[in-house]
Amino acid sequence: MSESTAPAVLAHRSEGVLVITLNRPAVRNAVNADVARGIAAALDELDGTDELRVGVLTGAGGTFCSGMDLVAFMGGEMPYVPGRGFGGIVQAPPRKPLIGAVEGWALAGGFELLLACDLVVAAETARFGVPEVTRGLVAGAGAAMLLAQRIPHAVALEMLLTGAPITARRAADLGLVNQVTPEGGALEGALALAATIAANGPLAVVVSKQIARSATDWTAAEGWARQDELTGPVFTSEDALEGATAFAEKRPPVWKGR
Repeated sequence: MSESTAPAVLAHRSEGVLVITLNRPAVRNAVNADVARGIAAALDELDGTDELRVGVLTGAGGTFCSGMDLVAFMGGEMPYVPGRGFGGIVQAPPRKPLIGAVEGWALAGGFELLLACDLVVAAETARFGVPEVTRGLVAGAGAAMLLAQRIPHAVALEMLLTGAPITARRAADLGLVNQVTPEGGALEGALALAATIAANGPLAVVVSKQIARSATDWTAAEGWARQDELTGPVFTSEDALEGATAFAEKRPPVWKGR
């Protein structure tokens, strides 16, 4: 199957994990409208399927993503999904955890896809950058607004204003990358991390992510009340009882997601 007829995004289920693969290796997985729609559809599958616990986002052909497809953009194509923004994800990440698995380059919009992920596993040869200013553009799919919330302000400005890339080790030191693997091992590392998460209580995992992502928007006065509102149903769930029972009986828990 030629790339022109192959799906722009592949989604494969494996033991509670949905592996989402950007599948345009000939153009370093540049994001066009088909990719944006494909990511959005895969995230709907992830959030809408009880058996799926975690997503992994990766790229085919040894590159994560080179950013927006500028050729398609010049032809009038917009790689956005209404209500979800660039790539079908940056303005509306999934409820369930999403792990980025990076080989090669994650640049511009490709880097911004990673900012919508919760965790990142990268090969030691991976590179990350937001070179938009070198093309007279702004990293408007999340990096200009969010990067300084994730790493030290001065470092974020250095990346945004110079456009110079950083290594995977540097990204890990800054907290942008959770684990660094040998070259070719990013997906395997991401799947191992996903399996660890998928083994935990699904309600607890989703609510833990929701609190962590929402807390910065809460005032000090409302924070505890908002957290209690979200955690209350978890503590009274069947899964909470199952977790305690399994611990007492020294066996793995059998989660029901309710």
